[in-house]
Amino acid sequence: MLIGCPKEIKPQEFRVGVTPAAAMEAIAHGHKVLVQTGAGIGAGFEDAEYAAVGAEIADTAEEVFARADMIVKVKEPQAVERKMLREGQLLFTYLHLAPDPDQTKDLLASGATCIAYETVTDRNGGLPLLAPMSEVAGKLAPQVGAWTLQKANGGRGVLMGGVPGVGPAEVVVIGGGVVGTHAARVAAGMGAQVTVLDRSLPRLRYLDDAFGSVFRTRYASAGNTAELVLRADMVIGAVLIPGAAAPKLVRREQLSQMKTGAAIVDVAIDQGGCFETSRATTHEDPIYEVDGIMHYCVANMPGAVARTSTIALGNATLPFLLALADKGWRAACLADPHLRAGLNVHAGKLTYGAVGEALGLDAVDPLTVLDAA
Repeated sequence: MLIGCPKEIKPQEFRVGVTPAAAMEAIAHGHKVLVQTGAGIGAGFEDAEYAAVGAEIADTAEEVFARADMIVKVKEPQAVERKMLREGQLLFTYLHLAPDPDQTKDLLASGATCIAYETVTDRNGGLPLLAPMSEVAGKLAPQVGAWTLQKANGGRGVLMGGVPGVGPAEVVVIGGGVVGTHAARVAAGMGAQVTVLDRSLPRLRYLDDAFGSVFRTRYASAGNTAELVLRADMVIGAVLIPGAAAPKLVRREQLSQMKTGAAIVDVAIDQGGCFETSRATTHEDPIYEVDGIMHYCVANMPGAVARTSTIALGNATLPFLLALADKGWRAACLADPHLRAGLNVHAGKLTYGAVGEALGLDAVDPLTVLDAA
């Protein structure tokens, strides 16, 4: 199989879908790898490193899309890239279709087969290709939130850890999963007073057992959420429903009751965001203000630490990439129900129910298209 890796073109996205190490593994399995020139530069990988392991360097994205059997990326294909997809081609990347009807429409029209990193599962019910980026985004959230809180950026001017005689920032993390756990650990490590909200009592017990007094936990009832959000200097949104649009947990009318200059960091923005006032921003212009509250809603937060993120993502995606290349997408999905869970689009059909529910589209069982393929 010819595996193609184009350069990411989303603003301020420096990650790359295939590392030189992954290219070497794929070539050792008998496949060919075509990498667009400069694709790895943002993550610190030179063209020469790809060439040294046997990959071919392409001059343009058009060449990669025209020749490759499988396109491996990081971020969802942008409009110009979607036009280059073709019938029968395999796309393996993050998609986040639920809040993106335009992308969904284009992928359906392309006739391509599209497998989304974020909905691939594992035997424990986890999301192994989302987890490493969730870990990165969780650790970044308090860092960018602290920057947003600085007065020069429109924030309250509150230092996360305070100083002797002055109390620390109050941080609320909504969601106690991978993102929320890492965000809470880092925020607490910065000296903030942290509370994690979640609706899963087993998860809250786990957090209490694992972290003790490092941070507090509360049940995420509407009343508790409203109470804590209004007291907070920073609120980190870390709620995920796999493949579906994120629930709106803080409404606009609540902003006027929050502390002026408080910071919102919406890590769920890839799935539409969990604050009613959230809209996606970029690293070039990450912050905006609504009703006196500063919003940080960058949709590709891990791109800020591109080398760490690229290597972590590559470690997770490699086994699935090799399975798809070695067996072909159909056989690989039939053999592995966890990879099959990643199938979102095939030959003009939507194959992920939560996306269909979010967008009001009909979805079919992936086994139906696999049987027909």
